[in-house]
Amino acid sequence: MKLVSWNVNGLRAVLKKDFSEQFARLDADIFSVQETKCQPGEADFAPEGYHSWFNSAEKKGYSGTACWAKQEPLSVHFGIDHPDHPEEGRAITLEYPGFYLVNVYTPNSKDGLARIDYRMKWEDDLREYLMELDKKKPVIYCGDLNVAHEEIDLKNPKTNRGNAGFSDEEREKMTTLLSSGFADTFRELYPDTTGAYSWWSYRFNARKNNAGWRIDYFIVSRRIMDKVKDSRILADEFGSDHCPVLLEIDL
Repeated sequence: MKLVSWNVNGLRAVLKKDFSEQFARLDADIFSVQETKCQPGEADFAPEGYHSWFNSAEKKGYSGTACWAKQEPLSVHFGIDHPDHPEEGRAITLEYPGFYLVNVYTPNSKDGLARIDYRMKWEDDLREYLMELDKKKPVIYCGDLNVAHEEIDLKNPKTNRGNAGFSDEEREKMTTLLSSGFADTFRELYPDTTGAYSWWSYRFNARKNNAGWRIDYFIVSRRIMDKVKDSRILADEFGSDHCPVLLEIDL
């Protein structure tokens, strides 16, 4: 089974580029996107052979997630079952007989960590949500998680320490999640690989110079890590400030 996750930074924007061709070429069984920035009906994309689901933010042009899947799931759920989180379209869960697929766009802590308190609350509630699912069947958790976990996961860790996405608080929440029965598939398979990034600033020729961050993940219940065949970062795919990430798993 092949799964793809991509922060497209505006679905309508990438549809004006090569997204349709990329989608067909990648041929994922489940294709998850984040930061759709659109409301239902605003993006004309209905690939043949796929079921689709959108979770849009109430605020127009903001956040949003979507999934396309070849196989219809047993159920579809929007959000993370917690009243403290506004409707920002940040999560979609697809339930299949053998697993849950959870597609998430994690809130950014913002400049100066202006939203760090909310981010910490989100992390705790999201982890609780994932652990509850994991009690029933294994979880595949993917998306733009807005954190580079370790120094190896970004080009300039020393100058970025304390910034949004590389604060001690955010990194500790990822450590806590992984210690709760989950595995970062890419880093499990490639523990020493450097220069592997999934997001680059549009400034300072960052992508050309590969001055990036690895903030897009496929995380799985540790008990199915042995089912993972590969976890890759598709840095040659353009169209967004992020690139897609891919998981191959035998479930």
